[in-house]
Amino acid sequence: MKGLIAAGGDGTRLAELTRVTNKHLLPVGRWPMVFYPLQLLQRVGVREVLIVTGQQHAGQFIDLLGNGRVVSRSGDELLFDLDLSYKVQVEAGGIAQVVGMARDFTGGDQLVVCLGDNIFEQAQTDAVRAWDGGAMVFVKEVPDPENFGVIAYDGGGNVTDIVEKAGVVDTRYDAPPSSDAVVGLYCYPPDVFEIIEGLAPSRRGELEITDVNRVYAQRGDLQVHRVEGWWHDGGKHWADLAEVGRLIEDTGANK
Repeated sequence: MKGLIAAGGDGTRLAELTRVTNKHLLPVGRWPMVFYPLQLLQRVGVREVLIVTGQQHAGQFIDLLGNGRVVSRSGDELLFDLDLSYKVQVEAGGIAQVVGMARDFTGGDQLVVCLGDNIFEQAQTDAVRAWDGGAMVFVKEVPDPENFGVIAYDGGGNVTDIVEKAGVVDTRYDAPPSSDAVVGLYCYPPDVFEIIEGLAPSRRGELEITDVNRVYAQRGDLQVHRVEGWWHDGGKHWADLAEVGRLIEDTGANK
């Protein structure tokens, strides 16, 4: 089992904070944002991790993370110890494009993907370690499902579809079919790369990870696991960074 951190993008929702650095390098609590998904991957049992980021800030990631063994500035705490590799995404093309870039790195192993701006109270360790086939996504009920990819269920509660920003990106639906948003933690078997090869760009010109998940859902090969504890998307608004930092101080993260 190998890991992938998607850490590209322009971070425009964070306004002036991302003029000179990547959003995943901004401070959240006492650490840079990207430390949290890296720690999560280590907690679930991943050792080898690929970080994909944009060309402008790739050097900053290498300066910060080096070979993947990161010790606190005081030297008395090992924050994580991973075997890191890096790739550069020259042009933004969607999360599925980033996953596709991990094909050679994965080498036929299962792949755990975490978005670099997603932070979890619980590392979802039991669910990931119990994963034994097909694809698996994690969901959280949200008040604004129109802004997310959400799960569609049938009358028996079975997963039938994944819908990305209903009425805007996915025009098959006028409104979201549920409030269960798919968060930025995904588990994929080796055949995910064949699925990505067959994708066409969405209306916004990107390869959508929702389209990947839909293939598994339509096959009946998608596990949906509800997130334990709180979850936060750290790339939404600059004011959220301080809020989630305080939350981490109160409850901890990646427990």
